[in-house]
Amino acid sequence: MNVEVPQRKFWQYIGPGVLVAVGYMDPGNWATDLEAGSRFGFNLLCVILFSSIAAMLLQSICVRVGVVTGKDLAELCRDQYRPWIKNILWVLAEIAIIATDIAEVLGTALAFNMILGVSVETGVLLTAFNMVFVFILQGKGMRRLEALVLGFVLIILFCFVAQVFYSAPPLMEVLKGYVPRPTSLNSAHAWYVAIGIMGATVMPHNLYLHTAVVQSRVMKSNEAELSYSIRMITWEVILSLSIAFFINSAILIVSASAFHLNNYLDITEIQDAYKLLSPLLGASAASLLFAIALFAAGQSSTITGAIAGQVILEGFMHFHMPVWLRRAIARVLAIIPAWFGVHYMGEHAVGKLLVGTQVILSLQLPFAVVPLLMFAGSKDLMKNWALSRKFKTAGWAICTVIIAANVYMLIRLFQES
Repeated sequence: MNVEVPQRKFWQYIGPGVLVAVGYMDPGNWATDLEAGSRFGFNLLCVILFSSIAAMLLQSICVRVGVVTGKDLAELCRDQYRPWIKNILWVLAEIAIIATDIAEVLGTALAFNMILGVSVETGVLLTAFNMVFVFILQGKGMRRLEALVLGFVLIILFCFVAQVFYSAPPLMEVLKGYVPRPTSLNSAHAWYVAIGIMGATVMPHNLYLHTAVVQSRVMKSNEAELSYSIRMITWEVILSLSIAFFINSAILIVSASAFHLNNYLDITEIQDAYKLLSPLLGASAASLLFAIALFAAGQSSTITGAIAGQVILEGFMHFHMPVWLRRAIARVLAIIPAWFGVHYMGEHAVGKLLVGTQVILSLQLPFAVVPLLMFAGSKDLMKNWALSRKFKTAGWAICTVIIAANVYMLIRLFQES
């Protein structure tokens, strides 16, 4: 008997992938991409390409796991692992959320500094108030949140299309940057920045978030509906992450064109990039567009971070906390280290702090990827939807590369310290 597949429109599936994609263009990405471009030119574009492909595969697996099991990754960890393992994974996931939130606080503080002229320290404190905005929005429903986040993504995209146009990068050099070469990673610092890019691009909290939010789009009264839902949601996240890939590439390309090619090889701070963009590119709007895009990135990441934090707490611990209280605690835990870091290390250490948060995320990543791949490959959980051998191989290969790169970076840093 032929089962008619519902003709639900593609646009009705838009939303979950957009929420996930903003995590791939948050302020932490800016810091790593800017430093990569200014120090190493176009060489690390290959790392962005690899990380983006890895992200597309892992997020596609998240779609399958969330849709088929009807549970998010945190819930599955709680159900499938012993309590002590579950508790360790929960703590590591919370550390990843705090590291992400620190990056959002610092990025938004820098945007306040650029747009309002306040100090970065004051900007850090002001981020406490933009949480009120998130609380109000979360009461309006997920669809409105998704629409707002999509608006922020389009603002960021527009700003960087304009930035790339202003910077007029050499096309052949850009294309060469996407091809891995032995000289691409020839120092411990290049590895450190590359690991930061990986941590900023493939973010652990996004794996938890995506397995939860895809469930709002599922139709699975029969196999045909289930297959159709998985296919449409997967294409939606690939499209969303393709936009994130372009934005990350654009940040690095603008940095390499404006700074590296003009012998500004030490631009590690976002605020330095802001000050130099307009003079170097000869476009007065360049710096303003940069600041607006940074603010949009900080706000959109704050929204998705709030949702991810709630998913992690409720999934792992089966404990419901009011959203406002959960976010207030998380924001305080982010503001305190961010403020002390800026206060004692100075405003010109913000870039180092941001890159550091992304390295922490990369170190946490295997502890989310390994459970995801184990669940996705389980016949007991996934039935006929368990990963095929080629997808298992690709997933575990990516996981192995992430772990090996982390270990190699730590060894190189230890040797050169």
